[in-house]
Amino acid sequence: MKPYLKYLIITFIATSFKGIKAQQIPIYSQFFMNKYVNNPAFAGISPKFEVSSNHRYQWVGITDAPRTYTLSLNGPTKSLKNGLGAVLYTDHVGPTIRTGMQVSYAYHLNVNEKMKLSLSLSGGLLEWKIDGHKLNLTDQNDPALIDNVMRTLVPDAKFGFVLYSDDWHFGVAAPNLLQNKINFSNSTNSDLNKLEDHYLVHGGYNLELPEQNLSLSPYAMIRYVSPAPLQLEIGSKVEWKNTAWAGLSYRTGDAASLLIGYTYKNSLSFGYSYDFTTSNISKYSTGTHEILFSVLFQKK
Repeated sequence: MKPYLKYLIITFIATSFKGIKAQQIPIYSQFFMNKYVNNPAFAGISPKFEVSSNHRYQWVGITDAPRTYTLSLNGPTKSLKNGLGAVLYTDHVGPTIRTGMQVSYAYHLNVNEKMKLSLSLSGGLLEWKIDGHKLNLTDQNDPALIDNVMRTLVPDAKFGFVLYSDDWHFGVAAPNLLQNKINFSNSTNSDLNKLEDHYLVHGGYNLELPEQNLSLSPYAMIRYVSPAPLQLEIGSKVEWKNTAWAGLSYRTGDAASLLIGYTYKNSLSFGYSYDFTTSNISKYSTGTHEILFSVLFQKK
């Protein structure tokens, strides 16, 4: 690779880390349908195993905007006192591809007759890859561009806890627990390339309205990563006869979301969300689409 090309790629990544720290972990509009991807302590809370797949297409209309694909599995052990889970995701933003894999263990203990506490730790690997071909910096026929792909692999970890009962939950998760530094070269500014600690504080409540065959589930999440300001997301889902559901949410400084979905026989779920961008990006984007598929099954 030509020295100037490598320098430009490294500069691009360093600038990206400095400017979009809040995007170091994926954001999901339907996180309330697959709580495990944000907090591993949800592993095993449900008596069933759950396999979920999220597909998020962010800021449609902007070239090389973020695209996130996630596959997760979690469920209880035979004793129902522990939970196990695993998640695989890939996040594409311009010439960068971030791929992560984690496995998790959760321990559930009784606080009292109605309340339980789940403590969890996840560990895995995170790969960052930079494809210089997508930067279009010079003649694509230049032989020097054939091998301008850089990648680095670092360990990754996440901690989380959830305090919960049949009707409500409250939890905290800390992704990027190891705060690793992404270095593609000795010349990379490691202070700019640090994976910052993120904090997610979330809660939710489920209110049953049997006379109307409805359930109402408000929820909220606070996201924080220094030096970005706190981001608050609030929303609510209304479900009819444990089948069709719809919801609305608002994420400060980012978007308002419309959500719909359907669950078949408490085993198959489909969800769709559309984000109406409220930031300045709305001038260039037509919004964000997210699709969720989930399968629930009982372990024999």
